[in-house]
Amino acid sequence: MIFITAKFRVRLEHAGHWPEIAREFTEATRGEAGCRWFEWSRSLDDPAEYVLVEAFADEDAGAAHVQSAHFRKAQEVLPGYLAETPRVVHAAVDQDDWSELGEMAVAD
Repeated sequence: MIFITAKFRVRLEHAGHWPEIAREFTEATRGEAGCRWFEWSRSLDDPAEYVLVEAFADEDAGAAHVQSAHFRKAQEVLPGYLAETPRVVHAAVDQDDWSELGEMAVAD
């Protein structure tokens, strides 16, 4: 699985509307056959920063994502709302879903 986490610093005047601004891209990506998840969260420390956690089944699914029409459109549209170039961590991991955090197991 390809696991990606990216930080997007949005221009402050657009920060409150980022989920709507990115909605078309988000929904299209979630509809891709190889997308495992594509989830946005807003930073608790910086209201202008959003964190994207995404995963794709494999390298082919990741490549299909960055070659898609909706990705190309996002490359054209989204940077106009950003304060800086997003930062990313990209890794191939040997699993296909979330694992439980055993150190914080919830008793039944």
